[in-house]
Amino acid sequence: MLTAEEKDELRGWFAGRLPDGLYDPPLEITVDREEITVVGRISEPSLAEDVSEAEREAALEARIEEFRDRTRGERMAVARRAERRYRRKVAWGVECGGRRTVFTNVAAPVMTRLRQPQREVLDTLIAGGVARSRSEALAWCVRLVQQHADSWLTELQDSLEQVQRVRDHGPDRRPPSPSDGEPRDAAPDEREDS
Repeated sequence: MLTAEEKDELRGWFAGRLPDGLYDPPLEITVDREEITVVGRISEPSLAEDVSEAEREAALEARIEEFRDRTRGERMAVARRAERRYRRKVAWGVECGGRRTVFTNVAAPVMTRLRQPQREVLDTLIAGGVARSRSEALAWCVRLVQQHADSWLTELQDSLEQVQRVRDHGPDRRPPSPSDGEPRDAAPDEREDS
């Protein structure tokens, strides 16, 4: 779990690394153990006010695809540096005209042990056609909780950040020493771009 200060540093690093004008500020950055997801706004295509919903949706989809293709090289160069620095994969996304699209991102396996009552819930979702497998049913359950418990989860994450701040200032905290290793952004095979 990153502290608010670490998240600010991460957001600042990406803001400084991304080419000017790539996204409209501010960036939305989400981090977990495996992945950093960067989502930014891009401008909507110019359309007449009386266009049909189908035309508007097609224009938004085309704008997102164009952005993805045009900026791939720039985004991948930043991702390579970020992956070395933060030791996490980087996923990209855009928000355009109220539509949010996240490009290829990590689907991390999560192992869990469930007792029979919990397995019955998953099996019911499979039997009802909601999911094809227990893992898909479990993912569906997690999405449902996420949708309906957003404010509670946000409050829980905020309290975890406060716990981390208190731990960081505790009596057992030792200052980092030079023998702790290289700085986070150093990598043995890293070469400066020319």
